[in-house]
Amino acid sequence: KTFVAAFSSLLSAVPPSLSQTRSLYRLIPRRVWVSSSSFTSGRKLVTLRYCAVKSRIYCSMAAADQRRSRHHDKSPSKPNKKRKGSHNTEKNLLICLHSCSKSKDLSAALALFDEAIVSSDVRLGQQHFQSLLYLCSASISDPSLQTLAIDRGFQIFDRMVSSGICPNEASVTSVARLAAAKGDGDYAFKVVKDIVAAGGVTVPRLRTYAPALLCFCERLEAEKSYEVEEHMDASGIALEEVEISALLKVSVATGRESKVYRYLHKLRECVGCVCEETSKIIEEWFCREKASEIGSDIELLREAILKNGGGWHGLGWVGEGKWIVKKGSVSPAGKCLSCGEHLACVDTNEVETENFVNSLVALAMERKAKMTSCEPMPDFSEFQEWLEKHGDYEAIIDGANIGLYQQNFADGGFSLPQLEAVVKELYNKSGNKKWPLILLHKKRVNALLENPNHRNVVEEWINNNVLYTTPPGSNDDWYWLYATAKLKCLLVTNDETR
Repeated sequence: KTFVAAFSSLLSAVPPSLSQTRSLYRLIPRRVWVSSSSFTSGRKLVTLRYCAVKSRIYCSMAAADQRRSRHHDKSPSKPNKKRKGSHNTEKNLLICLHSCSKSKDLSAALALFDEAIVSSDVRLGQQHFQSLLYLCSASISDPSLQTLAIDRGFQIFDRMVSSGICPNEASVTSVARLAAAKGDGDYAFKVVKDIVAAGGVTVPRLRTYAPALLCFCERLEAEKSYEVEEHMDASGIALEEVEISALLKVSVATGRESKVYRYLHKLRECVGCVCEETSKIIEEWFCREKASEIGSDIELLREAILKNGGGWHGLGWVGEGKWIVKKGSVSPAGKCLSCGEHLACVDTNEVETENFVNSLVALAMERKAKMTSCEPMPDFSEFQEWLEKHGDYEAIIDGANIGLYQQNFADGGFSLPQLEAVVKELYNKSGNKKWPLILLHKKRVNALLENPNHRNVVEEWINNNVLYTTPPGSNDDWYWLYATAKLKCLLVTNDETR
C-alpha cells in the first residue's frame, strides 16, 4: 500500500536521533511504501529507502492526518486528495480487521472499532461491520469471551442498522448465532425473516436458519422448530442431517409420533447413512413406551400403498407392540443378518415420482433440440398426448428387452414369439382382460411388418392400440419409463436401468 506525503512532513516525523542524518533523506521520493501491518497501537510503520540506507521511523496516525489536512488546505487545486487519504484509512482498517479475524483477536478488533467510531475521518462500511460481527460470533465458543462477544456484537449490529447499512446474509448469520448463543431463538429467527421480507439480493442460506432452528430444538420448543422448518421450505432451503436430527430429537422428546415418522423418512431420502449421534436418537425412540402404542389401520395402509404405486404408504407403523431394538448389518441381497428378514423395497412417493416424470420429459426435449438429422423427429409431447388418450393400461412392456432376452448366441436375434408369450400372459392374468402397452422402436416394427410370419401379430397390436413405435433418434427407455411412472402401473423389463 502507498500514500503520498510532503517531503517536509516526512522530515518532521524523524526523531531527534536522526537529525544529523537528514541530508540522507533529501533524495527520498515523495511516494514511500507503508507496511500493511498498520493500525497497531494507533501507529503506522513507514520504511524510508535511500540507496543502501534503510531506517524505520514511527509517526502518529493522528499527526499524519493533520499534516495531510494542512497540506490539502494549501492545495485547493486537488480537491479529491483528502477523500483519497480517507479511503486509504478505511481500507487499512478493513485489512487490520481481517487480520484480527484470522488471529481470533477480539479485543484488538473492538479497540479498532471504538477508535473508528470517535474518529471523524473513518466511514465504516458493510465489510467493516461484517468482519466485526463474524469475529464476535466466532468468539462465543470461548467461555471467557462469550459475554463480551454477545454484548458487543449486538452493539455493533445496532450501529450498523442505525447507520443505514442493510445487513447482508453473512452479517445476519453472525447475529443469528449471537442470539442463539444467548438463548434467544426468537430474535435469531426474526432477523432471518426480516431479510426475507425485505427481498432484494440478500438471500438466506441453511447456515442463516440453523441457529434459530437448533436453538428451538435444544430448548424443546417443538412448534417453533416446525415453524422455522416451514419457513426454510418456503425459501427453498433443504435440510441436512444435523438439522433433521435436531428436529427428530425434539419430536422424540415431546412424543410427536407423526413428526418422528416424517423425519425418519427425511433421513432416508436426504441422508441415507446416518452418524452415530443420529442413530442413538432413533434407538431412543423405539425403546420408548410411546413407540409401542402406535399403529396404523391396515386398510388405510393398503389404499395408500396402491395410491403411491406400491411399497411406500407414509402413514406410520403397522400394528402395535414393543419393538426389539438391536444393532445388526444387512447383506448385499437386502437380508437383515440380525433377524433374518428381507428388507422391503421403499417406493418413491408422489412428489418424487412427478419430479422423475418431468425430468424424463426434459431429457427427451433436450435430445431433440440437439438433433442435427435432416429427418424430422417427432416431439416427445406427441407420446404424452397419445398416452393421455389411450392410457388405460395396467402393465408396460419393454418390447426390445423382452424380445432379445437370452438371445446372445450364434443364431440368436429378436424373438417375437418370446414377446408375444409375455403379452398373452399379462392379458390372461388381467382381471378385466386388458392388453399391456408394448413399446418398440420404429425401425424394429418396420422389420417385423416386412416378415410375413410376424405381420399379423404386429398388426393386431397396432389395431388394438397396444403398440407404440418410438421415433428414430430417440431412446425407447424414456418412453417405457415415462409411461410406467405416469400411469403408476406394472413394468416388465430385464433392463437394470444403470
